[in-house]
Amino acid sequence: MQKAQDELEHETVEASAGGGMVTVTASGAGDVKQIKIDPKAIDPDDAELLADMVLAAVNEAIRSARSLQESKLGGLAGGALGGLGL
Repeated sequence: MQKAQDELEHETVEASAGGGMVTVTASGAGDVKQIKIDPKAIDPDDAELLADMVLAAVNEAIRSARSLQESKLGGLAGGALGGLGL
């Protein structure tokens, strides 16, 4: 199980929102590693839309990381991922 957890640290997942205007990269362990924002997404008159796109992309990246964790760890985790808040 430790080996699988170590592998997750080195794998990444990516999610985007707003038609690719915001892209989030996270590790397989669920840590957000990078957020890219297309300059066209920055509208000073609509900061709320940008915030919504960032939030959507982050949440999708976290869901993708969870899915990767479940596929790598399978039954080995024995529900431990839920206990970690992941």
